[in-house]
Amino acid sequence: MKNKRILITGGAGFIGSNLVKRLVSLKANVSVVVKYKSIIDCVRLAPIWGDIEIIEADLRNIDSLRQLKGRKFDVIFHLSAYNHVGDSFLHVNEALTSNTIATANLLEFAPDFGRFVYTSTSEIYGFQECVPFEEEFTPNPISPYAIGKYAGELYARMKRRQTKKSIICIRPFNVFGPYQSERAVIPEIIIKCLRNVPVETTEGKQTREFNYVDNVVEAFLKAAEIKSPPEEVINVGSGQEISVRDLVSKIHKLSGSRSELRIGSLPNRPTEIWRMCAANKRAECALKWKPEVSFDEGLKRTIGWYRKYLSVFYKPSSPLNLL
Repeated sequence: MKNKRILITGGAGFIGSNLVKRLVSLKANVSVVVKYKSIIDCVRLAPIWGDIEIIEADLRNIDSLRQLKGRKFDVIFHLSAYNHVGDSFLHVNEALTSNTIATANLLEFAPDFGRFVYTSTSEIYGFQECVPFEEEFTPNPISPYAIGKYAGELYARMKRRQTKKSIICIRPFNVFGPYQSERAVIPEIIIKCLRNVPVETTEGKQTREFNYVDNVVEAFLKAAEIKSPPEEVINVGSGQEISVRDLVSKIHKLSGSRSELRIGSLPNRPTEIWRMCAANKRAECALKWKPEVSFDEGLKRTIGWYRKYLSVFYKPSSPLNLL
């Protein structure tokens, strides 16, 4: 990746910012599309703010893309999205336009590129009869978020067939690690455990798989570098299930928490997916990739990071608490 020209949409987000930092460390020339050209709004990028090109744009508005006219990039990583599954039921239009229209705009009016990596999601599988989820399964998305992401994926695959350009679609399963929003399940549990406040969950029988962010960043790099990307989508997962109740217990133990665990105090969601796990054979064969950081090791690293996070954002003595 050294000296390659890279464009990343959604680079101020959780996965995107980790990818940006990795690319900077590899000496790539990185341009990042953000909603606001402000270090306060893009705090995840603060350590490398001076090492990257910041482009303020809203991909839902094609006028924003005029500033990219005539540019050429070796790789475009498209991670920009509305990314909260539950809240997408409240913000249907934003979820659909951010995940579908923005993707179509970028592909139609994008600068010239050598490789385009579209970030899909495991959520497009929805209800399935069998586990693990294989790429050939018929998608059955059950949220506005998932429908928008699947439509974006279909558009990217259509543009590949139409233009013969080098476009690849990957479907990451649940990702976790430093800088993730506390609205996600693992950060939410970690923060509550570290603060020793009660942790309330459903019965927690549903299973998920979680992949440490460094593993997923490596998969993105592999997708950008392979010579002949397959037309088929590629799962990026850990292939290991864990129930939510076991996840809570594991974090509680690893964090040394005194929190009261109220497992079963919340009702199950009416659209609950009871099992979710990835088949990773295609990633292993096509990308020559498999996760290197184990789930337990990733959790230990993440808990350590959130200890520092709490000292910065929650302590009254923190320099950020100026009032």
